[in-house]
This record gives sequence, C-alpha cells and structure tokens, in this order.
Amino acid sequence: MAISTAGTAVRTPDRPMRADARRNYDRLLTEARDSFAEHGTDASLEDVARRAGVGIGTLYRHFPTRHALMSAVFQEAVAALIARSRELAGAEQPCTGLVEWLGALITHAGEYRGLAQALMSTCRDETSALSPCNVPLREAGSVLLARAQSSGAVRAEVSIDDLMQLTNAIALAAEQSPDDPALAERLLTLTLRGRPAHPALPRPDPGPGCRSRGCPSWSGLGGRSWRCLVSSGLGCRPRRCPSRSGLWGPLSVLPVSIPARGAALSPAGV
Repeated sequence: MAISTAGTAVRTPDRPMRADARRNYDRLLTEARDSFAEHGTDASLEDVARRAGVGIGTLYRHFPTRHALMSAVFQEAVAALIARSRELAGAEQPCTGLVEWLGALITHAGEYRGLAQALMSTCRDETSALSPCNVPLREAGSVLLARAQSSGAVRAEVSIDDLMQLTNAIALAAEQSPDDPALAERLLTLTLRGRPAHPALPRPDPGPGCRSRGCPSWSGLGGRSWRCLVSSGLGCRPRRCPSRSGLWGPLSVLPVSIPARGAALSPAGV
C-alpha cells in the first residue's frame, strides 16, 4: 500500500504561536512540500521562503536546519505509515504484514528525491532533526518484526535498523534509475525470495537435511551462501535444514508489491 504527502496536516509546533506566525509556518510547509516535490529535498530554502512571502530569517526561526523542515513536511506521511503498521499488526500472517509495510516504507523514502539518502544517513542518529521521522517508524516496524520472528518466519538476529536501511537503500537505487519504475519491486523481491541459480555455476554439497543437489531450496547466485530465502515446503526441513540461510526463515512464497506513489494507504489486503 502507498502513502501520500500531498495533504497539509503536519505536526503542530510545540509552542503556541501567534496567528501571523502560524500563517507563516503553514505557508512555509506548503511551499517546502511543493519545492521538494519539484526539485528534491535539496531545493533552495531561499526560494521556499520567497514563495511563502517571508524572509529567510523567518524560515530559520521556524526550522533551524533543512532536516528540521524536512521532518515537519513529512510528519503526515510518518503518521500514515504508523497507522498502517497498527493495521498490519493484526494480519493473519505476520510476515505478510511486515513485507507489506516494508513496501510502504520504500514508497515513502522514494517520494522525494534525496529523502532516502537523508533517512539513511540519519537512521541511527537520535540527535538528528529527522529523528521524529526515524524513531517512530523504527518503533512501529519493531512490532511487526517481532511478530514475524515469533512466528518463525524471520531469523532472530534480524534487526529493524537493518530492515529500515535496506528499504532506504532500495529507494535510493530506484531514485537513481527513474526510467525503471519497477526496479524497487524487483530489488525487494530479490531480497525476500532469492534468485534461481544459474545452471552453469557449480554447487557445493548441500549437506544433510536436503534432497541432495535436487533440493528445490537451491537458489541464489550460485552458491550455498545465496540460498533462496523461501525454504518451507520446498524440500528442506524447516528450522533444521543446514542449508537455510539469509535473513528470513521458513517463508511461504509471499506476494511482493511496492505501492505506487501518490496512492492512499488502505487496510485492504491484511
């Protein structure tokens, strides 16, 4: 499912504001959103202030840094992602809910040029002005990840930080290939399902617990460390098969779909 940042609702500033200050604040957010959509998150802040009809000093009084402005602009999208995570926390298949939410994260990170890189560089920095975006998303994703791990679908050592960085990396790769709109979905699919082995590449002995060289879990880029992440029901012994590898456990084949930009989040399909 997708999210949209086209609306105007954002987080209210911590301190009460005079009516004129509130109007300036709202105009700055509106113009920043439009400028980021048109020029990316490195758009000129002087131009944002000019379009809002205020001086650059007024912009910096409200938003001391570029990341502070970005954080305020993206609060609506963050709220939508958190709400979606709560809906998916009740999904019948915990891993399906996690995968769907990761797809929504990729859409969010790719919504504006430069956002994925900014989120990636500040993901673990709780002092960053972008922490009001990163921290709530990390907490929301941790709930979905814990459910998937409890069900045995995801290995215990997988962290939400790693998954968030993965989504940022996929969004950044897609941003660099604007002529390939399906790239993000393919990369997420590759991460979750693996890739069929090239028949010409040698395969090491899979060891006990598999159907020898005919085990359908043989996959990846030709070696044992690149096994398909889907192992349950494919000829291996779930949890006990020594050939199992990767981040994920005995997943069923999951539909991987990256939501289109600009669509609205929907509880359908949980």
